[in-house]
Amino acid sequence: MFEDPNTELSPIHFFTLQADCHSLLKAKDNPDMTKHLLPLTKDLTREESFANVAMGWHPEGLAFQIQVSEKHTQSFYPNLEKGDSIELWIDTRDVKTSGFNTRFCHHFFFLPVLIDGIDKGEITHFRTEDSHPLCDEKLLLSKVTMKKNGYHIQIFIPSQCLYGYDPNQFDRLGFTYRINRAEGEPQHFAVISPDFQIEQQPSLWGSLKMVK
Repeated sequence: MFEDPNTELSPIHFFTLQADCHSLLKAKDNPDMTKHLLPLTKDLTREESFANVAMGWHPEGLAFQIQVSEKHTQSFYPNLEKGDSIELWIDTRDVKTSGFNTRFCHHFFFLPVLIDGIDKGEITHFRTEDSHPLCDEKLLLSKVTMKKNGYHIQIFIPSQCLYGYDPNQFDRLGFTYRINRAEGEPQHFAVISPDFQIEQQPSLWGSLKMVK
C-alpha cells in the first residue's frame, strides 16, 4: 500500500557499476573498440543505446574513442543537454563517501562541432574549499569524424588536466558519462540524470579498475 505508481526504479539504483579500464602502449593511442570497450548498461538503465565508448589509460592521461550511431543534428553551448554532445565525469581517487565534488572530480565536455569557437572544455563545479583552476581547454585533444549515419570522436585528456591522477598510487577511477542528442533521450553509463544530479554526486559514479 506504500507503493508509489509514479516511481519506477531501475536495477542501476541498487549497486555501484564496476568495470575494467585497460592500459595503452602509447599515451595518445586510439583505444581499441574491443579490448577497451566499456560495457553498455542499457539493461540496467533501461535506456536505448546508440553509442559505443572505448577508454584506455596511460600515465600521461586518458584516451577515449566514442562511436555515435545517431547523425549529428545540432549542438548547443552552454546548454549541452539540448543537443549533440559528450560529457565525461572523472574522479581520480574514486571517492564514494562524498555527496559533493571533491578537488579530485572533473566534468569535461566535447562537441562534434564548434559553437561560438568552443568545442571542448572543463566545467566542474566545486565547493569553495575544494576549488582549483580548471584545465586549459587547449590541453584537451579531440578529433571528430562525421559519418553518414553518425560521428566518431577521439579524445585525449592529459594528466595535467586530471588533478590527483596517479595510476602508480591509485589504480581506480570514478567515472560516468552522458551522451546527449538533439532528438531523443541521452545515453548514460552509471547514473541516470533524470533521477540524480550527476554533476554533484560522485559517490554514484561507476568505478573503473585500471589494469595493464
